[in-house]
Amino acid sequence: MTGDRHGCENAALVRRREAAMPHFPAPVVSRLPQVGTTIFTVMSRLAQECGAINLSQGFPDFNADDALFERVAHWMRTGHNQYAPMAGVPALREAVAGKVAALYGSTYDVEHEVTITAGATQALFTAVAALVHPGDEVIVFEPVYDSYGPAVELAGGRVVRMQLAAPDYRPDWAAVAAAITPRTRMIMINSPHNPTATVWTAADYDRLAALLRDTGIIVVSDEVYEHIVFDGLQHRSCAAHPELAARSIVVSSFGKTYHITGWKVGYVVAPRELMAEFRKVHQFNVFTVNTPVQYALADYMAEASRHLGLAAFYQAKRNLFRDALAGSRFELLPSRGTYFQLARYSAISDEGDVAFCNRLARQVGVAAIPVSAFFADGRDERVIRFCFAKNDTTLNAACERLRAL
Repeated sequence: MTGDRHGCENAALVRRREAAMPHFPAPVVSRLPQVGTTIFTVMSRLAQECGAINLSQGFPDFNADDALFERVAHWMRTGHNQYAPMAGVPALREAVAGKVAALYGSTYDVEHEVTITAGATQALFTAVAALVHPGDEVIVFEPVYDSYGPAVELAGGRVVRMQLAAPDYRPDWAAVAAAITPRTRMIMINSPHNPTATVWTAADYDRLAALLRDTGIIVVSDEVYEHIVFDGLQHRSCAAHPELAARSIVVSSFGKTYHITGWKVGYVVAPRELMAEFRKVHQFNVFTVNTPVQYALADYMAEASRHLGLAAFYQAKRNLFRDALAGSRFELLPSRGTYFQLARYSAISDEGDVAFCNRLARQVGVAAIPVSAFFADGRDERVIRFCFAKNDTTLNAACERLRAL
């Protein structure tokens, strides 16, 4: 009897709650109607479902250095588990400023010009949210990392897309000059470049500086692969170019550098005026970042060889991957930086790149990314992207399957 009474009361409570719920007069209007699940999530899920070797999403399948884990545990055990300062732990900001000064000859004030972020994607989004106003135009270079456009659109801005053409994917500076209007507020650049693995030259930065001279245009420079540059090339940071540094927000990532993408920790350096605006948004969309991890990273950065040796480490993996596919029917495009390799597959199939990547995962057992996903219009150049940030055994197993095509 008691149970029946409680059941009736519960049912009545559910009815009252349902009656109190708002009923929308129309479907929710999306602010990003063209955006679905990212291709990285889609392909990684497919790889898992098919048991395919995952060369799609850009993360390593190997662990970071045990010394880094030890430092995190140390700071946890010694009680550094509460909120860090909004801008980041001072020791880590000092380490970042020291690294930037050593590599690029640029001095950033630790108190006002360095901020630790919850990864690079958050930093990019925050920079756009802080500085782009409704109606502003933001120039990006396609193929483009997929977070740039949505960030601009959510800020009310308009994305202006410049095309990078295969196989070298170099900027067309005359086209960029023609695209600049009085509404241009920002240019977002990325070198070393995902997904094309190109690296901008000193001449590229000089051309960009000349185009922006006497304008108020801000540069957001995505440099998360700054330490992964091959064949004796040098990464040219906006921080190293005085004219560009004065108008640039420079973004980098500890995740890419120390094989800890899942920790989601990055940083931004920028002139004081830009950083003040950046922090106004940062304090509300993140506020602060994992405290013991920040202290650990500050300790770990003290040994510069840990980031300076990254280029040789990944160049060996790139060479292994390219050598293993040398006898295949894939046409490998230049890979000058990042841990990505583009490949044309026209000699294998005339399928679109999405269909080809789906078949590659399901039938061949290797997951890759269709490069059309990096174009707003889905432009399909029959090119796919592999990630070689994997153990050598993983790469060899994948290449054995790919050579069979």
